[in-house]
Amino acid sequence: MKQLFQRLKNHLSAKPEVKLATYYSYGTHSHLYLLGRALDDDKLEMFEDQSLFRTLRNTYKQFDSDEIPGAEVALKLPNDAVLTTKTNKEGYFLFDKTTSVNLKQYANEEGWVPLRVAFVNKIKNSIITQDNDFEAQLLIPPLTARFGVISDIDDTILHTGVTSFLKWRVLHNSLFKNAHDRLSLEGSPKFYRDLHGGRKGNEQNPVFYLSNSPWNLYQYLKLFLEVNNFPKGPILLRDFRTPFDRTLKPEKPHKQKEIINILKTYPHLKFILIGDSGEHDPAIYTDIAAQYPDRILAIYLRSVKHQKRMERVQSIVDNFETVPVLMVKTSKEAEEHARENGFI
Repeated sequence: MKQLFQRLKNHLSAKPEVKLATYYSYGTHSHLYLLGRALDDDKLEMFEDQSLFRTLRNTYKQFDSDEIPGAEVALKLPNDAVLTTKTNKEGYFLFDKTTSVNLKQYANEEGWVPLRVAFVNKIKNSIITQDNDFEAQLLIPPLTARFGVISDIDDTILHTGVTSFLKWRVLHNSLFKNAHDRLSLEGSPKFYRDLHGGRKGNEQNPVFYLSNSPWNLYQYLKLFLEVNNFPKGPILLRDFRTPFDRTLKPEKPHKQKEIINILKTYPHLKFILIGDSGEHDPAIYTDIAAQYPDRILAIYLRSVKHQKRMERVQSIVDNFETVPVLMVKTSKEAEEHARENGFI
């Protein structure tokens, strides 16, 4: 009994463990755009054969995070130069900076640059894990790249059910399904690998993944992409807003803002946009194509089973002639168009 009380006492008096979570991001030889978050270390582990209980526990861990506001974070570049910034009130930190260091010389053959981040100071009443040394990765498209791909995730490569009544399928799939069990939409991984390889097969065309899912689901979606053998690429999610959030909403939709930022970062690259016809992708993609007609090679929209939305989307597509827009039921249809146009 004494040992039991001592164990309970140790547990209650133990200091919480904290970490810096980083997200696959992108940049150029002289500019980096790296996002991460300072928060409690949830020790998240996702196994292929995990039970429903563990799946639910993992979901709880992802959303029940304790953020660390006002923490100073250091980014160590490959040449040992150091940049610093501070986390905001929700624990996020962003390095959106120009540097005199030629980052490209440190990239591997696929364009990924290894970076390190660390807390500058100790975190009060907390233990910093991993010896305060956290990995980050930044993509700089190699010179072999002919174009880029910007793709939605939800109902484009991962069935989520965004068109279901009250989006109950989204909730069910995200809460109760293991990332290992989530199936990619038919033919998607191969099509994306073909686009990544390009016409020559070794072009290393960059692939950027967008989703309106919150950053809390980053590890979940990253694992899904890895398990299904999609090309590795930056994953761009958004902050989780509750009904009680009184902060100003962004002027532009999340996807629109991120796509424009990517276009401005790589003015020498043209892009293929891939999404679905279920929510706002058709309007956002055609609007961007109208603004940047010389930068968008094609738009592929996966059809969803929702008659009214399909009719609305079809009217948008029928009246848009700036760039090719294809409504496709399968990846094979998009693949045929891409092959005919020399993308793959």
